[in-house]
Amino acid sequence: DLPAGSPVLRYNVVIGRTTRDVPAGSWVHERLLEMPAARSLEGLPIATVKGAPLPPLEGYTFEGYRNADGSVGTRNILAITQTVQCVAGVTDYAVQRIKAELLPRFPNVDDVVALEHGYGCGVAIDAPDAVVPIRTLRNISLNPNFGGEVMLVSLGCEKLQPERLMPPGTIAIVDERNVADTGINADAKLDVVCLQDEAHVGFMSMVESIVRQAEEHLERLNARRRETVPAGELVVGVQCGGSDAFSGVTANPAVGFCTDLLVRAGATVMFSEVTEVRDGIDQLTARAATPEVANAMIREMAWYDAYLQRGRVDRSANTTPGNKKGGLSNIVEKAMGSIVKSGTAPISGVLAPGEKVRQKGLIYAATPASDFICGTLQLAAGINLHVFTTGRGTPYGLAQVPVIKVATRSDLARRWHDLMDVNAGRIADGSATIEEVGWELFRLMLDVASGKKKTWAEQWKLHNSLVLFNPAPVT
Repeated sequence: DLPAGSPVLRYNVVIGRTTRDVPAGSWVHERLLEMPAARSLEGLPIATVKGAPLPPLEGYTFEGYRNADGSVGTRNILAITQTVQCVAGVTDYAVQRIKAELLPRFPNVDDVVALEHGYGCGVAIDAPDAVVPIRTLRNISLNPNFGGEVMLVSLGCEKLQPERLMPPGTIAIVDERNVADTGINADAKLDVVCLQDEAHVGFMSMVESIVRQAEEHLERLNARRRETVPAGELVVGVQCGGSDAFSGVTANPAVGFCTDLLVRAGATVMFSEVTEVRDGIDQLTARAATPEVANAMIREMAWYDAYLQRGRVDRSANTTPGNKKGGLSNIVEKAMGSIVKSGTAPISGVLAPGEKVRQKGLIYAATPASDFICGTLQLAAGINLHVFTTGRGTPYGLAQVPVIKVATRSDLARRWHDLMDVNAGRIADGSATIEEVGWELFRLMLDVASGKKKTWAEQWKLHNSLVLFNPAPVT
């Protein structure tokens, strides 16, 4: 029995105190708990965990596409970037034409995707926080899976003009191509189709311009071939959504074990979701590789605290009805289970929203916890593979990178047998260990990255729209 006022522990952390007597065997839920105050950002342990370095994991490779900027893609995709939401209908029509008429001629190209979003105009584009959505869209356009081929569709009158989105010198492969062909570099002209161009007379002329421009990019992408590269070229984003009480017991620990394998192999792994790690900030700053990394993490937490405060909410706004039905009592418990995805490696870097990763190891990429915004920001950070754990179940997917979904429970894996890629519920069933599922996930990643296997989301062509994080005002 728990008398009123008793601490309730999960993951060896107090997630709350009982508000009344709770008999043994009762369901402990949020209405029976008083949640503790958020951990202060003052006086945190700074880079205090000095464990033995993880031993290198050598000899693992995958077949990837080497890019001009040194990054490696796991897919070979033509992405068409929109500077403003107004052009979405025309671009979508053109993409369907390209897929039907052109793509069959280019068998080495995996897909054509439109980078749609709700930004570009009607926004305070010179506001300080506007840097977030602008750099996000820019860096998504440069994702390793697009091979450096950047193609823009512009309306013409929007605030986010093409040269503001992609300043000269931004695109490595264009610069390289122009040096070889014409001797120019930073002044290379972007490949832009402007719908308001006077040469366009009618809808179909706009579509034809997009199709013609796409064909040039497809020809270059089609010439690319996979080559054997070290597993250290993987850039993996880990995320959870539709979490339940098993997330922190089965799927997330298995992902955490796999995270350590990836870091040992020299890869880059990023975990995110500010409100879902905020209550464990003391654990994270202690694991920082340096004081600078710890302070960068504190900076991002403070920024997000202020952002929530402006909206007159706090971290408790995070949990969903599904989280609660799945047994999660509050955001503290959810956060403790979420952090497990990060494994045990030192945290070697921190990214602000929309920034691109430029180092190896375990990275904290600060993002909102929304599945779609987090996925969008991890794309901008440069992931070439995505791992997503779920307990309640979600058909979440991204068109731009393969998404491997991990079920927390065997019941979900059985019912959603053609949506879940890995069943971590076997850990709870006793038929597999955390380490065994972690290794299974690691090997699956290499096969998916090599194009030898497709995830269920890829097979069904399931994907969600990109959602840019825009903390700046809308006008």
